[in-house]
Parts: sequence; structure tokens; C-alpha cells
Amino acid sequence: MGNKLALITGASSGIGKELAIIHARHGGDLIIVARREDKLVELKKMLEDKYQVMVKVIVKDLSKDTSASEIYDEVNALNLEVDYLINNAGFGGQGYFYEREWEKDLSMINVNILALTTLTRLFLPDMVKRNSGKILNTSSTAALTPGPLQAVYFATKAYVTSFSNALSEELADTNITVTALMPGATDSGFASRSGMDKTALFKKTVTAESVANDGYQAMLNGKMDIITGINPIVVKLMGIVPKRTLMKIIKNQQQVN
Repeated sequence: MGNKLALITGASSGIGKELAIIHARHGGDLIIVARREDKLVELKKMLEDKYQVMVKVIVKDLSKDTSASEIYDEVNALNLEVDYLINNAGFGGQGYFYEREWEKDLSMINVNILALTTLTRLFLPDMVKRNSGKILNTSSTAALTPGPLQAVYFATKAYVTSFSNALSEELADTNITVTALMPGATDSGFASRSGMDKTALFKKTVTAESVANDGYQAMLNGKMDIITGINPIVVKLMGIVPKRTLMKIIKNQQQVN
């Protein structure tokens, strides 16, 4: 694989951090992006010491409208070419939509949709010019159904999967692939930050490392979708059960105990 350069958002913890470790283990260089500078610097030192790869740190809050273009400009200023764009940053939030703080949901839309889409729009033309590159977008099995009590989060992930799949077909005649990673409940810090850690949905979780491994391999293999950390029978049932019934089940699972 050589020194492929991966840019990973949300790299300071959870799935993003595990993806950075996996890429470094493969001998790849990195640009790691997140809000928490201390966590990024700590990760940079560990990866450089252990794997002798180059790691650049970009501290950004992706809920800010200008962050994606600032990242692109900073990468260009470093004179670096991104081979793998891994849009992993994202967060959720539990509660009735009409009761939740609008600023929190707006930030969620900005991070989960706007930043991901903008970064893809900025870096993809460079990949097309070179006719090489891979994009991995972290979605969720939440993309497969509406999610009462997480209405905005589930909707953002439906967007991520739909957008990724459409690009995959647009790029079918190129050497560029787009992969949607759709994990189930993952032990990544997401649940505690979103208030989901006390719900039935997160009683059984898979590790961030296993999800990252599955996603990374799927990206390397150019797969369009990778569903991981959830029983395949459950996924099939989601396509059979009437939507109203399915939403009632999901709503019950997302009640805080």
C-alpha cells in the first residue's frame, strides 16, 4: 500500500482513532482532525513513535460552516495529496425533537451532513484528476429506518448512506471508490455523549476497533456498503416489518431507563 495519506475526521476517539491506528499499522501517513488538540497530539506522538509514519494535526470544530474549507486550504498549504478521505466525525442526541435544543440539532446537521459533504466536494475533484482515491463515510444502521427520539440523527445517517451510494455509482467508471460504513451500537463514547448509554439500544455493543477494521477493509476492497456490529437477521427483518411497527420498537429501545 505504501505511504498512502489518509485524512480522518473525528480522529481523537472511538472509531476514528481506531481507523487512524489501523492506517498507521499499514504504513500510511495521516492527517488527523478533531476539536480536542490534546487528544490529537497524544495520538500523533503514539502513531509516529510506534509506526514511524508522518502524522499532521488539524484542530477544527466541524460544526462551524467554514471548517471544511479551512481544512482543505491547510492541506494544500502543506502541499499534501489526500489518497483516502475518511469522513468519520459525527454525533447524535436523544429526546423528542420539539423539546431538544435547536442549536444542538443544527450542530449535528452541520457535522454529520454539511462538513462531510463539503469535504467530499473539495477533495473529490483532485481524486478525479488523478483517477485514484478512496472515500469512507461513517454512516450507521440508523440509516436503514426512521428513528423516533433520535429523529435528526437517524435522518442525517440516511443522508450519508444515500449520498455515498450515489457517488459510488457516479464514479463507477473511475478508480475511485466510495464506501458507507454502517455500524450498529458501538462502544465508542458516542452513547454517553448522545445520552443513549442508558437505553436498551446500547445494552449490547461491539468494539470501535472491530467496526474500524471492517470499515477499513471494505474501503480497501472498494465495497459500496459495509454493515457491521448487528445481526444480519435483524437487518433483514427491518426490511420486512411494517414501518409503523418498526418505529414503535425503535422508540421503545430509545427510552432512557
